[in-house]
Amino acid sequence: MENKNYSAAIEVAQSPEEAFSSINKVTKWWSENLEGKTENLNDEFIIDWGDGNFVAFKIIESVPGKKVRWLVTDSNLNWLADKKEWSNTQMDFTIVSSDGKTRISFTHIGLVPGVECYEMCVKGWDQFFKGSLYELIATGKGQPQMRKKVQL
Repeated sequence: MENKNYSAAIEVAQSPEEAFSSINKVTKWWSENLEGKTENLNDEFIIDWGDGNFVAFKIIESVPGKKVRWLVTDSNLNWLADKKEWSNTQMDFTIVSSDGKTRISFTHIGLVPGVECYEMCVKGWDQFFKGSLYELIATGKGQPQMRKKVQL
């Protein structure tokens, strides 16, 4: 079995700038359970699923209309034996325009076959990258995970 990072690509009719803008609107396509900023180089944000489950990110590369890269600076995923499995992994979004179409390639660097989260995380990225982000770019409306309500 090859240890290849999870990768996927989508193609849209919108401009590279529209794709770039949509990627940076993380609450509109991935999760509303987000604190922090997600639009500029060095911005930091946390996606918090509750019950101590979270992933913290820093934007380490941002080239408008071309590329966004996030570094996972910390994580705690209670359903995994290695709760820090995502820590120090990276999410790379590369945008290329050709023949009037825009292609967004996504790679989760470090999410490879053999890590515990692989199968479940592939399903999640397929849902949120191939599904929700695609819909956000193509139609203006994504399908992010809804904000968890605090019970009083």
